[in-house]
Amino acid sequence: MQPHLYGKGRKRLVGSVISNKMDKTVVVRVARTVRHARYGKVVQRIKKYKAHDEDNACRVGDVVTIVESRPLSREKRWVVVEILKRSEAQ
Repeated sequence: MQPHLYGKGRKRLVGSVISNKMDKTVVVRVARTVRHARYGKVVQRIKKYKAHDEDNACRVGDVVTIVESRPLSREKRWVVVEILKRSEAQ
């Protein structure tokens, strides 16, 4: 994807690819840490996003940056912009 199209005012998230079995789509696991409202313990919250991968370049375990986009399908509203780190597997 062209980086200049996905710049200002769009949310960017970093996560790892957990599935690439669909055509031109990957599932990205994004983890964030939050402090528990009552007990104060730091806990990890995980959310999965479906992201568009035009070239089918992502593999399971890759760390990628995804950016908000227009709705591309029923559940797909994110686009993979870059692969930050390749997985060691394969």
